[in-house]
This record gives sequence, C-alpha cells and structure tokens, in this order.
Amino acid sequence: MATASLTLPPPAPAARAAPVAAAPPAGLNRSLADQEATSEELLVAVGGGDTTAFAALYERVTPQVLGVALRVLRDRALAEEVAQEVMVEVWRKADRFDPDRGSASGWVTTLAHRRAVDRVRSEQASRDRDDRVSRRDQPREYDDVADEVQVRLDHWQVRRAMAELTVRQREAIELAYFGGHTYRDVAAVLGIPEGTAKSRLRDGLLRLRHALEDLV
Repeated sequence: MATASLTLPPPAPAARAAPVAAAPPAGLNRSLADQEATSEELLVAVGGGDTTAFAALYERVTPQVLGVALRVLRDRALAEEVAQEVMVEVWRKADRFDPDRGSASGWVTTLAHRRAVDRVRSEQASRDRDDRVSRRDQPREYDDVADEVQVRLDHWQVRRAMAELTVRQREAIELAYFGGHTYRDVAAVLGIPEGTAKSRLRDGLLRLRHALEDLV
C-alpha cells in the first residue's frame, strides 16, 4: 500500500539490542519483498530485528497509523509527527507483540491512539503554561486573583473526580471534552460501536457529576 500521505522515510532501525522474542517463520527473512506475509508475521519478524520486515510493515500500516493520529489530533502536521514516532516505537517494541493475544493491526493502532492522546494532553499543557505566563505578566486586581484561585480549585476538583471513573469512561470523556471530539469520533478512535461510545460518555458524565458533588 502506498504511503504518499506521509513523506517522511522509515526511521532508521538502530540502537536496539537483538530481542529475545521468538524467531520469525522460516524463510521470512529471505523473501519478504516477494511474498504476501501477514502483518502478524511481519511484526514478529521485526521483533527479531528484521529490517526488511520492518520496511514492509511500515508500508502496510503507516496509513492506518496516520489516520488514527489525524482523527485524534485534527492537525495533519502533528498527526504526521505522531505517526513517525509511532513507527519508531513499533520498531523498538515489536519483540513484545504476542500474536496469540491479538492482531498486529490492533496492537499498532493501540500504540497510535495512546501516543496521539498523549500529544493532545501535551499540547493542552503547553497552552495552559503559556496562558499562565501571560496572566502572570499582567497587573492583576484582587477579583482577578480570586477568580484564578477558583479556577485552580475547579481544575483540582475535576482531576479528583476524573480519578473516580473507570479507565474506559475516562478515555472517552478525555477524547470528547478535552479533545473536542464527537461521540462518532470517539467511537472511531476507540474502535467501538457508536452506541457503546454514547453509553460510556453518558455513564462517565453521571459518575463525574456525582463525584464532583461529593467534593463540594
């Protein structure tokens, strides 16, 4: 599959010691370019340090990785950066992949989603720092200081309340309300039915409301 949408070259597979994962299937190293190996076979071979398998896997999964990153970040430049980081991570962690526990596509997609969500949080944290610096450099009246204290208290309460949610509820709410995604986007990013995404958001918000009420 062509990867014209992501013009960066595959990361150079360097600085990783030979893994102790299971050896790739017989003959895979010799003819990967000429045979239709499954993504699982390719990923197992990458775990064994096979650079040919990595090049083939890169061509196959990069469009999917880019798509996941783009849905989460909604910024193509950031999504391309994240996609490149994910493929580096695939090379470094391929020896941890267990084909008996899931598909290669699911494994790579999970890495892509986690890194994209991390980038959303990082970008938001950077904007928050810039806002704090901007406010710090401006003269502030008493009411402004009081408002800032209340905002910080609210943020603390939300963080405490979010900790009361399940991992799946928190993941959905972070995407929807901190990442600005619709429930359809949440369903697509998490790979779940739209009805399930709605349920997680509804149940998570109810639980969040009760947790916030307990903190008042």
